Amino acid sequence: MPFIEHVSDPDLERLALDRVVPALLAHGFCSVDGLLGRPAGDAVLRRVTELHRAGALQDGRLAGSVPGVHRARSIRGDQIAWVGGSERGSEAIGFLLGRIDRLVSVCASRLGSKKIRERSKAMVACYPGNGAGYVKHVDNPNRDGRCITCIYYLNKDWSATEHGGVLRIFPEGKPYVADVKPLFDRLLFFWSDRRNPHEVQPSYATRYAITVWYFDSEERAEAKRRFRAAAAAPGDGSSSSSSSSSSSSSEESTNV
Repeated sequence: MPFIEHVSDPDLERLALDRVVPALLAHGFCSVDGLLGRPAGDAVLRRVTELHRAGALQDGRLAGSVPGVHRARSIRGDQIAWVGGSERGSEAIGFLLGRIDRLVSVCASRLGSKKIRERSKAMVACYPGNGAGYVKHVDNPNRDGRCITCIYYLNKDWSATEHGGVLRIFPEGKPYVADVKPLFDRLLFFWSDRRNPHEVQPSYATRYAITVWYFDSEERAEAKRRFRAAAAAPGDGSSSSSSSSSSSSSEESTNV
């Protein structure tokens, strides 16, 4: 699992302190446009399209599902691949991850008691444009350690009216929803827990995104302890549902 470290970058520090931290604390989410700029964003997009065309993306799994078992595309219609950023040809994705790491490292000590020191690999995702979406869900409903969800979008000339694919957030306890268009070089942050149920509305054009989850180290360690205890318990079936979220999240961060 990658560990994040603070690397000084005055522009990113100002962005984190002036926009990201206040928005997360006040609203629970924040979007930033123009994160990398067009040349670097184009390089990330090229790599993602290469992975897609090479057949490297596989159907995304639902929490608790079994590998090889058909999943309901009406629930989750994306195809995904896990990328660390150090693989040959994936240098642009590694550069993106470094930028996000720097932003989060500045935010981390200013977001309450969370101890954010590690993250998942990058989940490269494609909604293939056949009406595929992802129904309303919570990334971390059962305290699996995921604290902040970061999604980087790669879609040029995207029209929500024509192409759909909007990510809609339903902030807990708020009288409104937040619609985020998946526009090229846009980075979205939001709390991963029950404060932010969200959905991906049906997409009618190929829609690319890269998602990274940042972990609260203490909650993550406790989730791993629960999972190990459940796995070691006698198999009466009663623990399978309670451990499915921890199992899925552990797989995302360690077994890819």
